[in-house]
Amino acid sequence: MKTGIEPGVVVIGAGVVGLSAAIAAQARGLAVTVLEREEPAAGASAGNAGAFAFTDILPLASPGILRKAPKWLLDPLGPLSVPPSYALQIAPWMFRFWRACSAGRVAHSTAAQTALMDLSRAELEPFLDQTGTAAMLRKDGNLQVYESQAELDASLPGWKVREEHGIEFRHMDAAAMAEIQPGLAPRFTHGTFTPGWYSIADPKLYTLALADHFRARGGVIERAEASSLHPVEGGVEIWTADGRTLRAQKVVLAAGAFSHRLARTLGEAIPLETERGYNTTLPLDAFDLRMQVTFGGHGFVVSRLSTGIRVGGAVELGGLKLPPNFKRSQAMLEKARSFLPGLKPAGGAQWMGFRPSLPDSLPAIGRSRATPDIVYAFGHGHLGLTQSAGTARLVADLLTDSRAAIDIASFSPQRF
Repeated sequence: MKTGIEPGVVVIGAGVVGLSAAIAAQARGLAVTVLEREEPAAGASAGNAGAFAFTDILPLASPGILRKAPKWLLDPLGPLSVPPSYALQIAPWMFRFWRACSAGRVAHSTAAQTALMDLSRAELEPFLDQTGTAAMLRKDGNLQVYESQAELDASLPGWKVREEHGIEFRHMDAAAMAEIQPGLAPRFTHGTFTPGWYSIADPKLYTLALADHFRARGGVIERAEASSLHPVEGGVEIWTADGRTLRAQKVVLAAGAFSHRLARTLGEAIPLETERGYNTTLPLDAFDLRMQVTFGGHGFVVSRLSTGIRVGGAVELGGLKLPPNFKRSQAMLEKARSFLPGLKPAGGAQWMGFRPSLPDSLPAIGRSRATPDIVYAFGHGHLGLTQSAGTARLVADLLTDSRAAIDIASFSPQRF
C-alpha cells in the first residue's frame, strides 16, 4: 500500500546525527520527514558520555591500540572485548581494522578527522543558537589521567600530533590535578588537561530538544522501520517493515548501527560493526565532579551531566543480537570507586547502546553508489555527538548540490 506522502527529503534515523541533518536540511528550505524505528534518542544518542570531543582527532585504529589490544582482550570485562560467539563473524572487520593501523593510513585518517572536527566545532555554537539549545553547552574541559611517568611518556606522540594541529593542552602533576579535580586516587600521578573539550548537559535531553525544534518548524517524525531502499525515477522508494511504501525525492541514511542493513538492500556492502557501549548513571551527588575525567588506560570516562554522574565507555565488539552483558557496567563502576575514593556507587541506572563503527574510525558521509538521491551519514563510532553539527552541514550541502564545506573524499562510503 502506498501512502501518497512524498516529502522532499526523508531522513532515516532520529538520533543526534539524523535530527541534526534534518534540521540543517530544513534550514535550506527543504521539506523533511524523519523515520525512526523507535523514538527519538532511543539509541546511542541517549546514553553517550555527553562530550564534544573536538580534540580527539586520533583514530581508534592506530599502532597504540594494537599494542594494548592483546592485554585488553585477555580480560573479558576489560576495555576491549570480543565475545567468543562473535569472534568468527567479526574477523573480516578486525582484519580491515588491523590494516587501518599502518602509519600512512593513520596519518590520512588523522588529517580527515581533524578537518571534520574543525568543521563540527565551527558549526556547533551557531547550530545550538539556531535550535535554542545553547544553554545546554558546557566548556569544562577534560582531564586524562595516568598512573605513572611511563604512561604519560607513552602518550606524548599523540599529544605532539594534537599540538601540530593547534590543539591546546597542558600536562600536570598530581598537585596540579588536585587543584582542578579533587578526589583522585593517589595512583594517578600525572594528567593532561584539554580545555577545548566541550560537553552537553545531557545527550538524551539535547536530542529530544532537537526533535522538538524540528517539529516546531513543520518537520514530521514518523514511527516506522525502513526495511529496504529502492531507487526509482525521480527519487527513492522506502519499503517499511509493516508493508508500506513511502516515496521521497531524496533520502538520508542516518540509522546508526543499523545503517549497513539498509545499504545492503542497495547492493552496497559497507563494513559497519557495532561497538556495544556500557555505562552506569549515578545520582548527581555521587561525586564532586568538576569536568569529564578519562581513564584512558582502562578505557572509560566519568562525566558530569545535568541528570547525574555517568561512568561508562569501553568497547565490546559484539554485534546487534547478543544480549547485554551488564557485568561490564559493574566492572567499570567498581574501578571508578577505586579511582575516585569518594564516589557513592548506589542508586545507579545501567545502560547499553550500539555505536556504529567503521574499521578506519572515519564515518561514511557521501552519496550511495546506487543513486545520488541517497546520502549516507553514519559510522561515527564514539564521535556521533561530537561530529553531528559538522555532518549535518555536509549532508545539507549534498542535498542541495552545494560545494561541500570540506573535502569529503576520505569519508566516501565506497572507500572500502
